[in-house]
Parts: sequence; C-alpha cells; structure tokens
Amino acid sequence: MDRIRTAVIGTGFMGRVHLEALRRVENVDVVEVAATSLDKAREAGAGYNILNVTGDWRDVINDPSIDAVHVATPNVSHFPIAKAALEAGKHVLCEKPLAMSSAEAQELTDLAAKKKLRGGLCHNLRYYPMVQQMRRMREADEFGEILVVQGTYSQDWMLYETDWNWRVDPKVSGASRVMADIGSHFFDMAEHVSGLKVSAVCSDLQIFHPTRKQPKSGGESFSGKLGAAGETVDTQIVTEDFGATLFRMAKNGKDQARGVMTASQVSAGRKNGLVLEIYGTRGGATWRQECPEELWLGHRDAPNQVLLKDPSLMNEKARAFADYPGGHAEGYPDTFKQLFRRFYASVADPNLAPDYPQFADGLRQMKILDAELASHKAHAWMDVPA
Repeated sequence: MDRIRTAVIGTGFMGRVHLEALRRVENVDVVEVAATSLDKAREAGAGYNILNVTGDWRDVINDPSIDAVHVATPNVSHFPIAKAALEAGKHVLCEKPLAMSSAEAQELTDLAAKKKLRGGLCHNLRYYPMVQQMRRMREADEFGEILVVQGTYSQDWMLYETDWNWRVDPKVSGASRVMADIGSHFFDMAEHVSGLKVSAVCSDLQIFHPTRKQPKSGGESFSGKLGAAGETVDTQIVTEDFGATLFRMAKNGKDQARGVMTASQVSAGRKNGLVLEIYGTRGGATWRQECPEELWLGHRDAPNQVLLKDPSLMNEKARAFADYPGGHAEGYPDTFKQLFRRFYASVADPNLAPDYPQFADGLRQMKILDAELASHKAHAWMDVPA
C-alpha cells in the first residue's frame, strides 16, 4: 500500500487538529471531510484543500476507496461511526473516549480484532518526547521499583457558571465529564510510563456549579474567553467539575505501587496542567505538560537534574519521538503527528506490531472510569477488572 486514503469525520476543534496533523504524515492523503452540515464540511474542506466534502458521515463509510477513518466527533457518536467503519472494512482512529460504555468499547475491540483491522485511540499525550524519555528510563530500571505515581490534570475553562460546552450534557458526553475527558489521559499516561496497571480506586467527585447558563442559541459560552453574549437558560448539571482518586497499582497481578490524582476544570490559571510524577527506589521524575520540553529528575543522594529535550541526550529508544534538535520546541500538535505516523505505518504493514494506543486501551480506560463512578457512589474502594 503506497498511498493511504483517509477521511476525517468531525470539523470542530479536534477535527481541525487531526486535519493539520495528517498533512504531516508522508504516506496519507485526506480525501474527504464530513461534518454535521454541508456548509461546515465545505468550510473545512476549503481550508485544507480537500475537494470531497459531505454533511453525512455515512457517505464516507459507503465510499469503498477510503481505507481509514478518523472519528473526531462528540462522544455519543464514536461507537456508531467506528462500528460502521469497521464493518465496511476501514481502519479507524478514534478520539477518546472510545465509546459511551464499557460494553460498547468491548464490542468495538472485538470487532476490530475479528475484522483484522487497525483500531487506534487518540491518547496522544503519550507522544511528547520527554514522556517517552521517562518511559524508557523506567524500562531501563533507572528509577528502580516504582513506589508512588501521582499527579493532576487541571484546567480552568469551566470555572464560571456561564461556561458551557457540549461535554456538560451527559446524553452527548457520557456519565462523567472531568474524569472521562481529562482524567483518562492521566491514567493512560500513568500506566504507559510506569508499566503498572491500576488495580483499585477510591474516588470522590464534586459538582461546584449545580446549574450553568446554557446559551439559548445552542452554541458554546466561555465567559472571559471571548465568548459571545446572548440569552441563556439555567440548566441542571449532573457531571463533575472536579474529581480526586486514590489508586493502587499492580504488576502481573502483584500489588506494588500507590497513587493519587486529581482532575479539574475549575482550577483558575491552569490552562492545560497535566502533571505526572513517578517515584521509585532509585529515583524519581516529574513531567509537566505546560513545560513539555523539561523532565525533572530527582535523586536521594545527589543533586537533582532538569533534562531539556535534546535527541542527542535522550534514551536511544525515545529519540524517534523527537524530530527536531534541542532548543527547537515540540508540542501538542506534534503528539498527533507522532501517533498518526505510527498508526499508518501499521496500516501499511499488517505484520508491524502497533506502537500506539489501541481500542483495547480505550476499553481499559472505560473500566477504570466505571470503577471510579462506582467508588464515588458507594463511598468505597472498587477493584478495576484486568
């Protein structure tokens, strides 16, 4: 397969991110864009010089010339679109969460395996170069046995009661907001970097705004973030603004590490504050998404260090995740490029072992989320199924 023909379904923020990153993947041609209306599709197509556009995603599914599909739509449509694409013989790269329930995620995982098609999930934050450096240092046993994993994912874009987004609506987004939307990124990265699996959780969730001002126009409102003024209606909120989780981690079924994390969309000043810390018997490391080029390395009996991203100074296995020399920043858009490059390499070569988050990883996050929601409801620890 010399050239791979793909289509992007969804033209919101994530759809545009996918379109931009796909232009940087050498063996892929984006041949069609689908949106919720033909006008939106035409606007996106014109911006990215894509001639084929449609207001109905089923047109993409029914096109036999398209090899793969990107699903970058609101959560509720992930399952039906991904399922239809797989049944039509197309590879699928889906935004997270993979589905609205573990049962749906399991069905998609099983279907991709049955059809022998690639199913990728956009836990793209794994692909910051210094996250991979931390992972490879752990694999090289530079931290020793991992004892503690902790951190946060803090944002402020839902701080005011006038802030509104489709993610607030559980019929569109699902039973959880913060833990599903950004908490899942933390747990995916924590397991990926530490090599351990979350085995049990104890969670506390909180709604700080029991009602929010929903725009009558049906659009989104971001007070203080250049949002448009207009009439609103008070709407009851049932998904969390904040969550905290104590967790246990195991390796090969054997209890090992302890951890704690918070996820928040009401933390003033934090724009995209993902922080991951791991501490072992030989040392520790901290990575912050708002300073992605730096990796803090901690030592008990020697001075601490700050490693700046530079391929020549990185672990050999981590270098492939950094395309630019030291001092040349790589950020959020580059993580999608790295993920997409590996996904399409596996599409081109069916024998290639996947080096990206797969549908099984999406199912994994749904199981962790289910346990968190059950824990909060029961005020008790809950086991996470393997």
